[in-house]
Amino acid sequence: MLHILYFVHDLADPAVRRRVLMLQAGGARVSLAGFRRDDNALAAVHGIEPIELGKTRDAQFTHRIAAVFTSALKLRGSLRSVQKPDVIIGRNLEMLALANRARSIFGGDMPVVYECLDIHRLLLRKDTLGAALRGVERHFGADAALLLTSSPAFVERYFRPRSGLDLPIVLLENKVLALDGVGDMAVASPRLPAKGEPWKIGWFGALRCRKSLALLDEFSRRMDGRFEIILRGRPAHSEFDDFDGIVRDAPFMHFGGPYKNPEDLSAIYGEVQFSWAIDFFEEGMNSSWLLPNRLYEGGLYGAVPIAMDGTETSRFLTSRKIGLTLDKANPAHLVTLMSDMNEERYLAAFDAVAAQDRRQWMTDRADCQGLVQRLASLTRANEQTADLQALPQLHRNRGGLQ
Repeated sequence: MLHILYFVHDLADPAVRRRVLMLQAGGARVSLAGFRRDDNALAAVHGIEPIELGKTRDAQFTHRIAAVFTSALKLRGSLRSVQKPDVIIGRNLEMLALANRARSIFGGDMPVVYECLDIHRLLLRKDTLGAALRGVERHFGADAALLLTSSPAFVERYFRPRSGLDLPIVLLENKVLALDGVGDMAVASPRLPAKGEPWKIGWFGALRCRKSLALLDEFSRRMDGRFEIILRGRPAHSEFDDFDGIVRDAPFMHFGGPYKNPEDLSAIYGEVQFSWAIDFFEEGMNSSWLLPNRLYEGGLYGAVPIAMDGTETSRFLTSRKIGLTLDKANPAHLVTLMSDMNEERYLAAFDAVAAQDRRQWMTDRADCQGLVQRLASLTRANEQTADLQALPQLHRNRGGLQ
């Protein structure tokens, strides 16, 4: 059984849980190590006791770097109970640094994989700091065996033209993990609001975009209750002046708390007609290039996605002729887009989503097995390289014996 040591930036991140479950479903044994930003019992994986390397905070890059440096000094002790892994994965840049450190601790003969699902804004700066961070990424990524990323735009806009990394790439989109019949629970029928009830837009997942919050609040006020905004997930409180206060004072906006992914997706998406697939966090950069989790979740469970024009998400939807596209990021244009919503228009939009191949929205057990097999192939390639490097020494030894 392939043994994977997985370094992560936040043990409380539900997306980390999903990746661990994916690796396990593919047949791997996973040892999990990382930092924690807050408590989130819903992100725990049954049977895995993670190695906690410390606590970090959102939007505190300097603090995170210091925490990683301190952890690197103590890493040998932190990993004393971990058997030698076959593959080490580092989820984002600072975890890649720890993955390299762990490889040296374990003997330096196993492949390291760089998993990068967001391009941090500091990496995109055109000044000395940006150049320095890209240099750090090239340093730690130079000997990586594979890059895992989640959007074609990350490859086209950053990794190939700007990163300086020359690695094999596997695209792992943020699809719904559909194991043991989870995908079969997808809503297969439209859900029109009852007479007198509002249309509902769901904004689910990592809630970190203050511009979306303000836009949706003002939009729902202008529509005077015809639309209700439902929020679910983990708010990044560091990105808002007062998330709780804003939501409390919003007459047509409600926060339903965190949820378990993928177990609760059917229930929460079944309550809404539309999915907010827009993110202005790091606008024009990462948020324009990503393909968010909620795009796939909403697609699988029958919520009509709303995307921002000019983004990778809108290109994804346009190529499939589904969803709604907002041309300008302000409440007036959102009112224009949604004000004539009626039964006929909604059903046409729903039918277009429902007609899509469901496999494009979800990752099944066969996909998980394919990923683990790809990771296992790295160990075989590593062994073959080691054998080839040993051949000259073997020939020299034989020559001395003759």
